[in-house]
Amino acid sequence: MRDARMSPNSAEVTALRALAWVVTDQDRATRFLTATGCDSDTLRRRAGEAEILGAVLDFLLDDEASLLAFADEVNLPAQSVALARFALPGAMPR
Repeated sequence: MRDARMSPNSAEVTALRALAWVVTDQDRATRFLTATGCDSDTLRRRAGEAEILGAVLDFLLDDEASLLAFADEVNLPAQSVALARFALPGAMPR
């Protein structure tokens, strides 16, 4: 079996797409902000930082319904989110 990995650049793109998807729905955005303790101004200012990108992927990975909805909407395999998370700093080792 081939070892599936994602480049850090691809992981950042996936995470930015996920962040854009999360904030397009008020309920989801509120749940994300509550889960992270972040406010909307901080989120806008720090959107491209690894900590925020990792948090948005963790948010999706913690909620299967959201994960599957995101993957379906952007036409990505759901496992791409996990691969992206492992490619970014702060991921738990496999």
